[in-house]
Formats: sequence, structure tokens, C-alpha cells
Amino acid sequence: MAKEKVLIVGGGFAGVKAALELEGDDRFEVTLLSNSDNFRYYPTLYHVATGGQRSNASIPLRSIFAGKNVRIKHGEATTLNRLEKNVSTKDGESYEFDTLILALGVVTNYFHIPGLEELSYGVKSVADVERLKSHLHDQMVNDHKPDLNYVIVGAGPTGIELAGALSEYLKHLMRQHGISGRTIHIDLIEASPRLLPKSPPDTAKIVKRHLERKGVKLFLGQAVQGETANELLVNGKPIQSHTVIWTAGTTNNPFFANNSFVISTNHKVATDVFLQAEENIFVLGDNANTPFSGLAQTAVSDGKYVADNLKRRKSNRMMKSYHIRQPITVIPVGENWAAVTRGQLRVYGRLGWALRQLADFWAFHDYEPWIQAGRQWLTYYGSEENCQVCLENKTHIIKHGL
Repeated sequence: MAKEKVLIVGGGFAGVKAALELEGDDRFEVTLLSNSDNFRYYPTLYHVATGGQRSNASIPLRSIFAGKNVRIKHGEATTLNRLEKNVSTKDGESYEFDTLILALGVVTNYFHIPGLEELSYGVKSVADVERLKSHLHDQMVNDHKPDLNYVIVGAGPTGIELAGALSEYLKHLMRQHGISGRTIHIDLIEASPRLLPKSPPDTAKIVKRHLERKGVKLFLGQAVQGETANELLVNGKPIQSHTVIWTAGTTNNPFFANNSFVISTNHKVATDVFLQAEENIFVLGDNANTPFSGLAQTAVSDGKYVADNLKRRKSNRMMKSYHIRQPITVIPVGENWAAVTRGQLRVYGRLGWALRQLADFWAFHDYEPWIQAGRQWLTYYGSEENCQVCLENKTHIIKHGL
């Protein structure tokens, strides 16, 4: 019997999980097509941006699939040919399928605000955060002082995580570069009237209080109107800054609109009760119009669900309808403090932080065996800088045992 050709497009949480769940079943021929050679672990990108090891948020796909029966292909999917059942890439390659799984993730949305795309910094990839880190170090080296204001736009989980960690990291950089007597100003801007718009109001209130205690200045219900090389315009008033970090907006991958998928009012792809957008074309994770779309745990669950249903179908069993429980949300706000929510459950502080560490360890195990997952988890406790001054200081400390 011929194997069913399963083409998975997207090397993120959903796509990689689906591939791992299918690879051991010899009834399927699995191909994973990704525009990146690495799996990005988004929850720790903020940590990499503030001095952590880049490997803490990045695992090579070939490492995850070493010894597994999955073909890994690199390319950016651009065109779906429904009649010929193939997907073409930007570089002209074409990949056939019997079943197609689409889990491409989202792209940054700047809402056509002048200057943002060209001038702001991001935290959506390792390349983004390395660019931001280089900028922060360059300011210390070239200007020998911190910026007037460090402005983070977007008070969702990513913006909150970064705002909570950035101040301590900047203070560390100042010590490394011999700078004293300077105050760090962190501004957090949110267009909604409260931070964490998708979280319960009581959690948002407690997180707000914790950020304020850390010295973060909040601008809630404030709209960004433009950015220049020296300032950010917010509600008609300028904020002087050379460091604007954009975490506020994402939109669905343009692949779907470009290939005539049915798009719902929230810009997600419409799917049926089996996460099918069309017959034998499944849409997962951030791309699908499902409850809790946009969360990593949802994407992992989607990958498991679709893989299980493909196995059921191959065994002539009925596929199960889609159902997902509300995931646990864990948002760290600086070192040793996190907010945990799920339904009526609330945990804050050090216990929340411990739960976040446990969640990361468990999440790594979704993609790697226990030993490798443990090693990956331990990279959180390492640091990594490219700055020559910081490297020399680190070498001096190690050499002299300070």
C-alpha cells in the first residue's frame, strides 16, 4: 500500500509537534517545510534579549528530527496548487501532498504607522533580539550612557515579560561598561485601557502593580502615531528615545489570503470541526480561527490532535471533533516573579516563577527526549554576549576567580 504523503508547512510549535507524532507510523511519508532551520521557542525570546543564551530559544530542526523518518526542507511557501496538490516555494521548489498541514505562524503588523517598521526593534526571532542586544551594548560603548527612555509598545505577554526583565539587564550592562549615576527609564505603551487585554482583570491589576514597583512607567489607552530617529509620537506627544521595541501587533500569514482561503472576521482561517479549511487541508495553531489561538500550548495541542486524527482515519476509524481546554497562562515579570492563570486559578510571585520554569522544562520535552530537554532547559541559567567589553570582563572574572 502506498504511503500517504503528508506535507507540513511551518516549523513552529504545531508543525513540529504534528511531524513528531506522525514520524513513527510507516503508513505516512512526512515532509516538514520551514523557512527556518531552527525551531523557535518563543516564550524565552525575551530572556535571550536580556542577556540569555540564544540556544535557550532555538533548537535546530535537524537535532529534533535526528534519526527520525521526516524529510526536512528549507523554503518559504508561497503558492498552493489545489488541483495538482502541491505547494511551491519562493525559490521555485515544489512539494506534493496527499494531506497538507499548514502551521505557518503569524507575521508582525505595524498597522501602517510611519517609521515603525524601519526604526523599531522586535523580539519575534533570535535575529531580532540579537539586533536589539547589539543596539543596547552599542549605546553603552558609543554614548557611554543609557538611552533617555526605553520604550516598549504593547502590553501583552511579550511586552510585559520584556518590561519586567529589561531594567535589571540594563543596570548589568552599565556595571559592565563602568557607567554609574544614571537612571533607567522604561516606558510601556498600550492602546487598550489596561495591560494584558486578554487576561482576567484581576491578574492585569496585580501585574500592573508589580511593574510599577519595578519602576516601569505605564501609558495605557495611548495610541502610537509615528516614529522618527529620535522620538516616538504617542497621542500627539513625543517621547524622546532611540530604543523603541515593538511587541504590539501580529497578523495572519499572508499565504492564506494570497491563496484564497476563507478568512474569518478576526483574520484567522475558517476551519471545520476537524481543523480542516478544505478537504485534506488542515490549518493549525495561530493561523486557525479556534478558541485560544495564538498560544503556544494551543499550537502543541493542535499538532497532536491532527496527527491523531490522521492515524484514526488511516485505520478507518471516525475522526474526533476538535475540542481544547483553556491553557494555563504563565507570564514572568522580572526574575523570580510570575503570574499564573487558568479559569479561576491564580498564582503569583515566586511560586508562579517556579511553575513557569517547570512549564518550560515540560515544553522542551514535547520536542526532545528527557535528557536533551533537561540540557535545553539548563541553558536558561547561562549568559551570552557578543560585546567585546562584556566578554573581556567575563574573562577577567573567570581568570581571577572574582
